[in-house]
Amino acid sequence: MERADFIHLVRLSEQASADDSRAYRRSVAGFAALGFAWVAGCFVLAVALLLWSLGAVVFGGIKGYHFVLLITAVGLLWASLRALWLRLEVPTGVTLTAADAPPLFDALERIRQKIKGPTIHKVLLDSSFNASITQIPRFGLIGGGTNYLTVGLPLLMAVDRPRCLAIMAHEYGHLRGNHGQFAAWIYRTRLSWMKLEHAMRHDGGPVAAASQAFFHWYFPRFLAKTFALARQDEFEADRIAGKLVGREIAGAALTEIAIKSEWLDTAFWPLHWSAAAHNPQPVGPFAAMRTLLAQPMTDDFARQSFREALIQLSNEDDTHPVLRDRLEALNVPKQLPGWSTRPALELLGSDCTKWITHFDNQWCRDNASDWKMHHAYLSRVQVGIDTLTASIRRNNADEMTQLGDLQRRLDPNANVLATYERALKLTPGHAGALRGLVECLPEREHRARLACLDQLFEKSVANRWWASRTAVQMLEKQATNGDGDDKTLKQWRERLREANEGEHRAWAELTETPFFDSITRHDLNDFEKGEFQSDMARCKPVTRAWLVRKTLKEFAYRRCYLLFVELPGMDDEDRYTLCRGLERTLDLPGQVLVLWAGHSPSLEDIQRKVFDAVYVRPVA
Repeated sequence: MERADFIHLVRLSEQASADDSRAYRRSVAGFAALGFAWVAGCFVLAVALLLWSLGAVVFGGIKGYHFVLLITAVGLLWASLRALWLRLEVPTGVTLTAADAPPLFDALERIRQKIKGPTIHKVLLDSSFNASITQIPRFGLIGGGTNYLTVGLPLLMAVDRPRCLAIMAHEYGHLRGNHGQFAAWIYRTRLSWMKLEHAMRHDGGPVAAASQAFFHWYFPRFLAKTFALARQDEFEADRIAGKLVGREIAGAALTEIAIKSEWLDTAFWPLHWSAAAHNPQPVGPFAAMRTLLAQPMTDDFARQSFREALIQLSNEDDTHPVLRDRLEALNVPKQLPGWSTRPALELLGSDCTKWITHFDNQWCRDNASDWKMHHAYLSRVQVGIDTLTASIRRNNADEMTQLGDLQRRLDPNANVLATYERALKLTPGHAGALRGLVECLPEREHRARLACLDQLFEKSVANRWWASRTAVQMLEKQATNGDGDDKTLKQWRERLREANEGEHRAWAELTETPFFDSITRHDLNDFEKGEFQSDMARCKPVTRAWLVRKTLKEFAYRRCYLLFVELPGMDDEDRYTLCRGLERTLDLPGQVLVLWAGHSPSLEDIQRKVFDAVYVRPVA
C-alpha cells in the first residue's frame, strides 16, 4: 500500500471515530474478525482436505493428487495453527513481589480499586526510563490474558510519588472497563498480525503465497482502521490518570518525563560513556543517575527541550500523541513544571539501593565489550590529541579545528577557545572553527557569539540553518530575560525561515527519493567512524548498521547520510521511536535519515545494494 493511501485510510478512521465512536468500534471489531475468519477458514479447509486425503489413503482409490492435497493440507493446517497460537514475547525484568516493595503494591491496589481495573498478575522492574503494561494471552490470540506491569528504575528516580502514580494510572487505564479490554485486545491483535506477517514473509509454497497475499492486503488496512482507536486509548488513559491524581499532576508528569528523557539521551549517557577514557572497566550508571535526576534541570536546557517538544506534531507513524496534544486534552497549561524533589524510589521500600546495585552490576556485564571498545576509541582520540599537540606550531586551520574537536570529544568541558581562535587567525571565516567557537564561548559573551554566527551564516551555506537556529535561541532567551534586541531577532528569524525552507526541501528529497539512489560509501574519518561505532554500541537493540552518504540536489555540497539498522525482536512502533531518537542524538557531520530493515527497505535489499556494515555487534 502506498503511504498516501495509508494516510487517507487513517484520516477516514479518525473521521469515523469522531462521527460515531460506537459504530467505529463495531466496524473495527468486524474488520478484526475478518482476519480471524481467514485463519479459521484456512483451519477448516485444512482439516477437510486432510480428512479427505487420509480417507482416500485408508479406503483405497488413492491417486497422485491425493499426496499433493495431503501436503497442502498439512501446510495450511500448520499456518493456521501458528496464527491462532502465536505467542507474544513476555516482558523482561526482575519480578517484584509485595514483600520486595510493599508501598508499590499498596499503591497499585488502590489504583486498581479506584478505576475498577483488572488484576496485575506480575510486576517487573527493569532499567528503562519507562513504564508499560502488557497483556499476554494464555492461548495464542484467544483466551484470558496475563497482565504484566513493567516499571523502570530510572523513572522512579526522576519523578516524585504522585507523578509516578499518574504514569502507572495511565498504564492501568489501558485495561480499564470494556473499552479498555477491547482496545487491549485490538493492540494484541495488531502485534500478533505484525509478528505473523513478518514470520511468514520468507515462507515458500502456494499455501504461504496465498496467506502472504491476504495479509499484504489486510495488514496495512487493519493498522489504518485501528489507528484512531489506538490513539484514542492513549487520551483515555491520560484522562483516567488525571481523574485519579489530578489533571495538573498528570500534565506535570508528562512534561517532566519528556524533558528528563531528552536529558538522559543528550547529556547523561554521553557524559557517562566519556568516563571510559580513564576507566578500562565498565562503570555502572545508576548510582550517578539517581543523584543527577534528583536535581532540577538547568533553565536553558529545560526551556529548549520543552520548546522542541511542543513544536512536534502527531503523525501517522506513531499512535502515541505528542506532548502538546496530550496537555491540551488534559486542559492544563503548557508550562514548565516544578521539579520533583523527592523521587518515587520510596515505592520500592527502605532497601531500594539493592536494586541500584543490581542494575549497575547487570549493566556492567551487558556492556563490558562495548565499554572496552569505547575505551579503545577514546584512547585513539587521546593519541590524535597528542599528535596534533606535538605539531601545534605547524598545524593549519583544519588541524587546529580538529584538535579542538578532539579535545571536546574527550572532555566536553575542555577549554579550547584558544585553539579555535588560532584556527581563525590562520584561515579567517573557517566554518568549523567558527562553529566550535560559538559552542565554547560563555553565554555572557552573547555579542561575540552573535558575531561568529553572523560570519558563519555569510561564509558557509551548509551551516546557515544551524547558525540561524542557534542565534534565534540565544536572542529569544535574552528577550525572555528582558534584554532582547527585537530588530536583530526579527532578522535572524527571517534567516531561519529561509533556511528552514531549504532544510524541508532537503529532508523531503532525502525521505521521498528511492533509498538506494545517489549513494556512495560513507566519508567518515577514523575519529568520526569510531565515535559512530561507539554510539551504535551504546544503542543495545542495534545488531548491525550500514551507513552511506546520500547526494542531494538541494545541498549537493553538504554531507547527508542514510543509516540502515537491524533491530531484531522489536515491534515496528518501537523501531520507529528508536530511529527517530537516533536522528536527534547521533553526532554525525551531516543530516541523517535512519531506517530499519523491514518491509522497505528489506534486509535483503540492504545487504545487496549497500556497502559493508559499518557496525556489527559482537556476539556475547
